[in-house]
Amino acid sequence: MILKFKVFVIFFLFIGFQIAFSQNQEESFFKPSDSLNAKRQNSVIISEAVLATGTLIGLNQLWYAEYPKSNFHFINDNSEWLQMDKAGHVFSSYHLGRFGAEMLHWSGATKRNQLLYGAGLGFAFLTAVEVLDGYSSEWGASSGDIIANAAGTALYVSQELIWKEQRITPKFSFHTTKYASERPEVLGSFFSEQILKDYNGQTYWLSVNLHSFAKGSKIPKWLNVALGYGAEGMITGRNENRTTFSASNPQRFRQFYLSLDVDLTKIKTNSHFLKTVFSVFNTIKIPAPTIELVRFNEVKYHLIYF
Repeated sequence: MILKFKVFVIFFLFIGFQIAFSQNQEESFFKPSDSLNAKRQNSVIISEAVLATGTLIGLNQLWYAEYPKSNFHFINDNSEWLQMDKAGHVFSSYHLGRFGAEMLHWSGATKRNQLLYGAGLGFAFLTAVEVLDGYSSEWGASSGDIIANAAGTALYVSQELIWKEQRITPKFSFHTTKYASERPEVLGSFFSEQILKDYNGQTYWLSVNLHSFAKGSKIPKWLNVALGYGAEGMITGRNENRTTFSASNPQRFRQFYLSLDVDLTKIKTNSHFLKTVFSVFNTIKIPAPTIELVRFNEVKYHLIYF
């Protein structure tokens, strides 16, 4: 559901500003505490609780109130949008959990609490949104979405448990497409809407840090290889509905990508402020030369791909 990606963006912006700008501007303030700082921990917990509660109440009043209520029910939307929405759920859950864990790390919380309460933030919040879906006659809770939320959280937690670091990071990139103009009310009528709504222009990546898998090598610590997934030709969620909304009748197809990337968190700096900024923006895949595989049988080369 596109709404959930919007919710993630709200959370992303809030957490980014909370980490990077609402704190004291002194450099020492950005440095994680060596031991539990109760004041910091309380501020993190209260801020997250207030934001989550306010967002859920706002969604219920401003979005779901427009549609009739129903008994709680599930829907099967796993075939819609060529699973691009599910990739978005993995991405959102991972990074909301990562931000939650990093904020608890900043407060000096134990590793156990970082993973248990911080990393679970994405799954808990997005599942709460799923419950709102379940009581709306227009939508319905999606088991596929819940599984994707769990996968995003598991990707973060498992790497911390196995490697004590994040070697594989989900990332996002976007470019405008011709499809939005065919159905702007759904895919977006201007750029900022299209970023959130037009799945045709979204690409989700798994960015792999090479040096992390070859510690003794001379590979730059910041150099990544990224594997991407995208899809095009989608005017509607389901393929059988496309002729109703599009005179051009586009054919859907999947895209797979191989590209270079940069792990911003591996850039060496002594500034805790810059480390925080790098962490926030490490959600975005940088433009780079890219190889694209279309429909499993056609290869394209991009000097720079967004």
